[in-house]
Amino acid sequence: MTNIEKVAAARGRRSGFVIGSSFVIRLPRRSWAKAGHSSFTALSAFTLIELIVVVTIIFILAGLVLSTVGYAQKKGARARAETEIAAISAALESYKADNAVYPRDAPHTDVLNSTNDGNPVDYAAACRYMYGEVTGDRDFDGSTDNGSKSYITLKPTSMLRADMSQPPSSSNQVTAIRDPFGNSYGYSTMMAASGSGGYNPTLDLWSTCGESGPKAGETFQQYQLRWIKNW
Repeated sequence: MTNIEKVAAARGRRSGFVIGSSFVIRLPRRSWAKAGHSSFTALSAFTLIELIVVVTIIFILAGLVLSTVGYAQKKGARARAETEIAAISAALESYKADNAVYPRDAPHTDVLNSTNDGNPVDYAAACRYMYGEVTGDRDFDGSTDNGSKSYITLKPTSMLRADMSQPPSSSNQVTAIRDPFGNSYGYSTMMAASGSGGYNPTLDLWSTCGESGPKAGETFQQYQLRWIKNW
């Protein structure tokens, strides 16, 4: 036995066991890192708290994105309503230039009160009459009648009708001019007819911007501040 073998045997007797050459002691990952083994990449799992934090952040970001998208869509719809009201107003002026009066209908446009009626459901009859006059579509099938003059061209998407999935026709008649929020525009000549019930001496034209009445604790005038209107 060589001297080296004697020393190894003596060490084995003192420790009580002999470590074979194939036996390897593996340190925990954190111990490897603390031991300075920079070449070792520690694989750590997420804790429950970390997962909750990540999920919470994702929900917050998703909420911010959705609210921003909703705001942008509503702002775009308001801009479209302003443009459409300007176009309808121009058509009404052209109609008056040819007929000396604005479209008026005693049972409908002369009784719609723009100072206290904020429900678009009540606007359809008056708006429908105005639509028929400025488009020349008095049978409400979506196209200008023969011999009639059109002062404005509307897309089918701007025409309210019973079945919006189908184009306008004699069996799917136009019921009103549709604002960008899916409701009828308001059109009133009550002020011209009676001297009250409106704002302009000639006609009132407006959109409630998708709303149908004041919020809780809100006055009608506060509600009207959110409208797009020609006064």
